[in-house]
Amino acid sequence: MNFAIIGASGNVGRKTIEILEKSKIKVDSLFLVASSKSAGKKIKFRNKEIEIEVLENYDFSKAQITFFAAGSKIAKEWVPKAAKKTIIIDNSSYFRMQKDVPLVVSEVNPEVLHKHNNIISNPNCSTMQMVLALKPLHDEYKVKRVVVSTYQAVSGAGKASMDELFDQTKKYLDGEKINSQNFTKQIAFNLIPHIDAFEKDGYTKEELKMTNETKKILDDDIQVTATCVRVPVKTGHSESINIEFENLYDFENIIKILKTAPGCKVIDGRKDGGYITPLEAEGDYTTFISRIRKDNSNIKAINLWIVSDNLLKGAALNTVQIAECLIKKM
Repeated sequence: MNFAIIGASGNVGRKTIEILEKSKIKVDSLFLVASSKSAGKKIKFRNKEIEIEVLENYDFSKAQITFFAAGSKIAKEWVPKAAKKTIIIDNSSYFRMQKDVPLVVSEVNPEVLHKHNNIISNPNCSTMQMVLALKPLHDEYKVKRVVVSTYQAVSGAGKASMDELFDQTKKYLDGEKINSQNFTKQIAFNLIPHIDAFEKDGYTKEELKMTNETKKILDDDIQVTATCVRVPVKTGHSESINIEFENLYDFENIIKILKTAPGCKVIDGRKDGGYITPLEAEGDYTTFISRIRKDNSNIKAINLWIVSDNLLKGAALNTVQIAECLIKKM
């Protein structure tokens, strides 16, 4: 089978190449596509050097499955055209809430893949790691409400934002003046309670993505409220989550359910260092769950700490896993 990656030179595109290389998927040919800035550059894949092609000149019929890792603007323009010739797995937010486009987390709702019309959408990175933990709990106890605060790494905002964190950190330590380019305020040694544009109700688009996507993936009856924060971490999103159930729960069963949740691992030592941080999650396919405890203000609720590499499970890894699911159905 042939595959293509649009946006191959970006953060998510390169991660997709890495994950595809390590996967068991048989790849006859891989086509790497990007803007004219990257055209002609070569990237190694399974001991072969592949030259990056220009998007405007690329023939989408060459690959059966195409990963889009190039953002909403590119997806809006090119995905509808490409979908006439190839199955699209899109990382952008553009198609996520369209009714006829399945929004898929491979371990959570692969059954909706049969509804695709050659376009499949990958959820927001912060939504993804949260629903991995919510799904088995919802199946057992029915989740009523979720209150989540995120602590999101700068890699979620792209390579330029990562470079700015490094640059600002150096300038701060050297006592130099800092002017923010990609963030609304200084990110080095700081945090910013603002990701994406503000809506009229005061929530940001990132926060509303978590609400709307969780409902579409799991259950429209689940109430979700989010506060999304950018933190000076290179890679790895963290979330503090309060989950309220419809009825009373058995706490020991909660632990058991989470320990067997697909794609997840419980690390909850209840001691100094007995939890996972984003630094430790970087480069790992696993979504880690720590700080599991009863909510002492609500007998129907629990608290969790969830950490995952946002460029892996939060983006590239899930798209490759979706491809694996598709191949099994072919």
